[in-house]
Amino acid sequence: MNQQLTNYLNGVFTPYDGVKSVNELKADLHSDLQERYRELKAAGKDDATALKMTIESIGDIEETILEVANLSRSLERQVLINFSASNLANSDFAGVTAHKGQFKASALRGSDFAGADLTGSSFKSSDVREANFDRANLTDCSLSTLDLTNASFRNTILVRTNFSKSGLDGVKFTGSRLTDVTLTMTDLRKTVFDGCSFDGVDFKYTDLTGQCFDGQTFIGVKFDKAALNGVSFRNATLRNVSFLSGFTLSKKYYRAIQSINFDGATMDKLTYAALKGMEANLSKVTVI
Repeated sequence: MNQQLTNYLNGVFTPYDGVKSVNELKADLHSDLQERYRELKAAGKDDATALKMTIESIGDIEETILEVANLSRSLERQVLINFSASNLANSDFAGVTAHKGQFKASALRGSDFAGADLTGSSFKSSDVREANFDRANLTDCSLSTLDLTNASFRNTILVRTNFSKSGLDGVKFTGSRLTDVTLTMTDLRKTVFDGCSFDGVDFKYTDLTGQCFDGQTFIGVKFDKAALNGVSFRNATLRNVSFLSGFTLSKKYYRAIQSINFDGATMDKLTYAALKGMEANLSKVTVI
């Protein structure tokens, strides 16, 4: 192959030496250009013309190399975090980045995840009692079927986070926005929600007896088939909220709905109409 062409190729790829995928691209391109150069020479082109036409056939290769290098480096930085079935009680994970981390069936009691980015991670079936998730990013995380007793979620990012079937006694959600979060089939009688907002949250089949949601905001939330005796929504905002029983309305369900405190609450017309049809006490509600 023409040495000038080899030198040109080396010059283009020098800034990316050591990047595996870029080296593979260089080897492939080297072979293709060698064949192209031979074809041009066989067609009667002189050295200078064959070199010029071969280089021109590459196009804007530098932009392609840069894209490949950036992707390769990004992938190389992504380390698989697998702590499943590990004894990690009282561990310090504060501020770490562990996307799609695996913490399944592990002992994590008292561990500190404050400010950590745990996007896509799974803690399924683990002991996470007294853990600190304050300010952590738990987007797309699975925290189902585990023990979270007395864990803290202050200003935590909770988007599509799954808490179904988990033990949440003493858990504190403070100042957090829960978006499309799953809290189905859980016992929330001893869980604290303070200054939170709920958008698309599913409380289906959950025991909320005596729960206090005063002053908080609910948009597109489902309380279908949940235990709602004595729940308080004083001064709360409710829009497009569902309280379906799932069955023919019984006297027991009517009594549960009638026991809910909506004093000072603000709600949209559809939510109001549905609750009115279940004979809820809405005498101190503002309809918007």
